[in-house]
Amino acid sequence: MIRKTTIFNRYCISIIFAIIGAGAILAQDLSQPNVLFIISDDLTTTALSCYENKACRTPNIDRLASEGMRFTRAYCQYPVCGPSRASIMFGYYPNATRTYGYVSGRENVGPSRPSWSQFFRNRGYYTARVGKIFHMGSVDIMRGRNGQDDDASWTERFNSPAPEVHAEGESELVQNNPYGLRGILRDKDLNGGNLMNIVKANTGLVHTDSRTAEKVTELLKEHKDEPFFIAAGFFRPHVPFVAPKPYFEEYPFPQIVLPPIVQNDWDDIPPQGINYVTSVNGEMSIEQEKKAIAAYYASTSFLDTQVGKILQTLEEEGLAENTIVIFTSDHGYLLGEHRFWMKVSLMEESVRVPLIIKVPGKNPDICHSLVELIDLFPTVSSLAGFKPPENIQGKNLAPLLDQPLQKIRDFAFSVSKRNETMGYLVRTDDWAYIQYGEHAEAGMELYDMKYDPRQYNNLASNPQYRNAIAEMRKRLELKLDEVQKNDLGIDYDQ
Repeated sequence: MIRKTTIFNRYCISIIFAIIGAGAILAQDLSQPNVLFIISDDLTTTALSCYENKACRTPNIDRLASEGMRFTRAYCQYPVCGPSRASIMFGYYPNATRTYGYVSGRENVGPSRPSWSQFFRNRGYYTARVGKIFHMGSVDIMRGRNGQDDDASWTERFNSPAPEVHAEGESELVQNNPYGLRGILRDKDLNGGNLMNIVKANTGLVHTDSRTAEKVTELLKEHKDEPFFIAAGFFRPHVPFVAPKPYFEEYPFPQIVLPPIVQNDWDDIPPQGINYVTSVNGEMSIEQEKKAIAAYYASTSFLDTQVGKILQTLEEEGLAENTIVIFTSDHGYLLGEHRFWMKVSLMEESVRVPLIIKVPGKNPDICHSLVELIDLFPTVSSLAGFKPPENIQGKNLAPLLDQPLQKIRDFAFSVSKRNETMGYLVRTDDWAYIQYGEHAEAGMELYDMKYDPRQYNNLASNPQYRNAIAEMRKRLELKLDEVQKNDLGIDYDQ
């Protein structure tokens, strides 16, 4: 009896040590989490059902939002692909590095400052890009070219070539070209890449986002036994609006409800604030506007399906419990609000972006704090146990994952450059202030975001709001001084 008891006790002790050992291993694994960065292209919050639009169905992104932290007031730093992505990946505001064009950003930050993914690569992570992370144009996507990619950021990189506007199926142009052929037709035989072409494709297997999802699922399986930073760069819902025909059937265009058309809406907007693509210069009929929105929704739903494939693989391979997942877009998109289309504008729909961060062990929640995409680099680095580079300009949002009612930023800051004139946005809890030129020489806009969230009434010239204008201009002055005095000559430990 004593012998049996002793054996039993030893057995229990061995089980306890096994559990402790397993816990230690688990803790070790969790101290070096994987990173899955999913970024869409031209995706506005107003097209996601986990945000405020129930007309567009995005069940997979919705599910991720229900499992992670959904940020309701996240803002890009530049509402155009190239400079926004450079800002995200290198951690600097566009006007700190003067990165305004279709470049990677490496040209301006230099070789010694790592990008976000390179920062992880330098710490032993396998890093891979699939699809568009740094800037790629439509023709780059079609050709399977690297575009303005940064080679140093990746262990491996993979493109996802696709026919895009030339995909087999029903095609229709719903917008005349308001800005000429210059800069649009990069290859003579591949025209129309940046216009509002609708393509109801015959199949879904050949499209760039399908290829990206397929490759990312392969990489998750191949590299599940080592720490990884895998970036999935989806191209939808960027124009052309390409998706298999069944996705369009979900959104019959006659049922689309257009944004309100307000008489004299542009009368109080400075000329610099009239977007570069409008229903007027695009000569769009009401039917074409409805078709454009329906096609955007179809493209977004197609994107959602590809996101679902990746998330399913993450779970099936047992990686979900040790992988930080980020979902966002490089900037927003105007879908006829103010009769404006596409991006570039500093209006809310163009600069506000979806942002979901799911971290193992963190409870799902919703955060209304103002945050910026530039914050992703320091936040995810911190969550992985690394000290972020000291001179990057984002803020660590990790505290918000435990206490979403905290406030990290007093305002969000975005910039845009058009016709050689800079535009600046200061977005506080109550106000959206837009200034054109460093001294407002090209005009101002001020919107009360509590009472006028759709920004129909520009208060900048109303004497009753002179104090609010003065406050916003002072905030902007201090922010520009803070951002632009950053010494990019200071190096840091890679």
